[in-house]
Amino acid sequence: MSRIAKMPIQVPADVKVTLEKGFVEISGPNGALKQVFSEDSVSLEMKDSTLTVKASSADSHSRAMSGTMRALVNNMVKGVSTGFEKKLSLVGVGYKAQAKGSTLNLALGFSHPINYIVPADLKATTPSPTEIVISGPDKQKVGQVASEIRAYRPPEPYKGKGVRYIDEVVNLKETKKK
Repeated sequence: MSRIAKMPIQVPADVKVTLEKGFVEISGPNGALKQVFSEDSVSLEMKDSTLTVKASSADSHSRAMSGTMRALVNNMVKGVSTGFEKKLSLVGVGYKAQAKGSTLNLALGFSHPINYIVPADLKATTPSPTEIVISGPDKQKVGQVASEIRAYRPPEPYKGKGVRYIDEVVNLKETKKK
């Protein structure tokens, strides 16, 4: 069995877990998330405030899926209790962002502004014109939205201009010498 799957998941008091045939639903102060799983591969058990994931059989697929399912459920518990966030930084002259409701207005050096519609369960804020913070309960969606925004103008290797994650390091190339 996976070493990850052997670790139990501690469920906070303000989080409610519902186990039904084939899916698990977790709800908390930040929202509710649902995950479908195969009962042929994985079984989930709730005792007191501890959730455990076990492989249904000894085959390699079940063992692998038990670790995957444990990680997914743990991320769901963290998401509905504390949430996830990704921070993006805009580097470049005239690059700026502004959040208006569920729309993120981006000026990234193109001839036109980019209006990115943020999904309903996520929140995009702009603490400063060159910083974007995407937050929400679903780790996968937060990362996907951050990746889509970064894809409009990824950092270029010579001056480092573009949209980058806050903790991202861009290795700059040296220009050609004559």
